[in-house]
Amino acid sequence: MMAAKTPARLVVAVTGASGSFYAYRTLQLLSPLEIEVHLVMSSAARRTLVTETDLRAEQLEEAADVVHSASDIGASIASGSFRTLGMMVVPCSIKTLSEIANGITGSLISRAADVVLKERRRLVLMVRETPLHAGHLRSMSSVTEMGGIICPPVPAMYARPRDITEIVDHSVSRALDLFGLDTGSLRRWGEDLDTLPSSRSRKPVGEQSPDGPPVRVPRDMPSTNLWEATYRQ
Repeated sequence: MMAAKTPARLVVAVTGASGSFYAYRTLQLLSPLEIEVHLVMSSAARRTLVTETDLRAEQLEEAADVVHSASDIGASIASGSFRTLGMMVVPCSIKTLSEIANGITGSLISRAADVVLKERRRLVLMVRETPLHAGHLRSMSSVTEMGGIICPPVPAMYARPRDITEIVDHSVSRALDLFGLDTGSLRRWGEDLDTLPSSRSRKPVGEQSPDGPPVRVPRDMPSTNLWEATYRQ
């Protein structure tokens, strides 16, 4: 009798750091992929979600295949025998980072992360905090030495994002790349994006145009394109 094939699973944890929309987009981008998503949200994450967005926790839960309570330390993802691709904490608070760095497993989030590390699986922490003091940096260094990856959600302006969703999706897609998961939404440098400026590229504000005076964009001109907004005075 052949054993059933284990599905590809990914644990997605959401903590109380600012950036709830990153978690929401992570779940949405994972939805078309053949990945069994296990979601766990802290109580602080639920509070931050309603503070920052018009979303409800139920909307995130509906996008996952399995939802675990943050207090359920007996959940499947708390055991190393439960096979997964790894775990992504998005966004990751400093509290959660510090617990993971010091092996404190008081919640399902920190326990599941500890399991991923001890089983030598992929752990990606999208730490959302700035500025950072020495203690924060030491915690990041400790997690890195244990095999985890610190992956802050840093905007990539070279992709010329048109709105906030594109900024968020780029960071999320780069993080999912670390698990070998391609969302299909990432515009890649040297593939989907030119590595050299196009001859049609805009001239920076103040640069002389061959056809006339320096190009200037009125302050009150409406724009939905974030890249165009960078050319305003």
